[in-house]
Amino acid sequence: MSKEKKGFFARLKEGLTKTRDNIVRGIDRVFSGFSAIDEDFFEELEEILIMGDIGVTATGQIIERLKEQIREKHIKEPSECKQLLIDSIKEQMRVDETAYEFENRQSVIMVIGVNGVGKTTSVGKLAGKLKDNGRKVLIAAADTFRAAAGDQLAEWAKRAEVPMVGGNEGADPASVVYDAVSAAKARGVDVLLIDTAGRLHNKKNLMEELRKMNRIIDREYPDAHRENLIVLDGTTGQNALVQAREFGDVANLTGIILTKMDGTAKGGIAVAIQSELKIPVKYIGVGETIEDLQKFDSDEFVNALFDCKREEDRNDGE
Repeated sequence: MSKEKKGFFARLKEGLTKTRDNIVRGIDRVFSGFSAIDEDFFEELEEILIMGDIGVTATGQIIERLKEQIREKHIKEPSECKQLLIDSIKEQMRVDETAYEFENRQSVIMVIGVNGVGKTTSVGKLAGKLKDNGRKVLIAAADTFRAAAGDQLAEWAKRAEVPMVGGNEGADPASVVYDAVSAAKARGVDVLLIDTAGRLHNKKNLMEELRKMNRIIDREYPDAHRENLIVLDGTTGQNALVQAREFGDVANLTGIILTKMDGTAKGGIAVAIQSELKIPVKYIGVGETIEDLQKFDSDEFVNALFDCKREEDRNDGE
């Protein structure tokens, strides 16, 4: 495992401390406090998971799977259920390898979400990661509503050493996208990354703007592989779920970038979002540098959440 990835796991583990205190202590209390696996046991477990922002739907599915496994394995002791629960959550969150198809194809990635979730920063970090993987990347600054959004993105583009199109305040976002698509085709770009304005989900005109941009890409670049990634702030808990639903009405969401996972007590929302919306969490962010955005790994996330050791660490210790 690379140093970068190992360092990220440590930061993720540290970042999830509050969530861990919120969920895991309660779960441990249930496993050690109950002497039998009965309805009260499941109810208590269910309550802790829901309170930990894992959400009603995801919790229901996790509990059902747990009951099934307990029956199959004839388990009688509550303490023997913890690993089953951990495995069940990992299963719930697993991301298919095809989720990152865009890395190997000519792709257009539109990055959307409300203001303040770390959207522009995520675009910059993603551009840096793709470029490091040998991809030819172009950034389009289609957030023309927010003052200094173009400047902020230009700074990230410079840091990632990736060219940028647009960025003029007040310009028509759809025309920026049109220019960017033309430039991407002319330059033989592998990945076009589009930063969009922080659309508040109740602003109809802004949502219409998003549809217009999508229509331009459909028309001008029909062969490109398409991704619509929504950036959600991990600290907002259930509110992030509401935002994702709203955006899902206007754009075909293909993945989630979950930011600000360092220091949130609501980290369980990662499980809820994936379960409720059937949209995979593709990237997770725990800090400010390019290395602080990594591909989502369900095993690592759940291990960090439950303070489990990873296989690598176990092997190192042997």
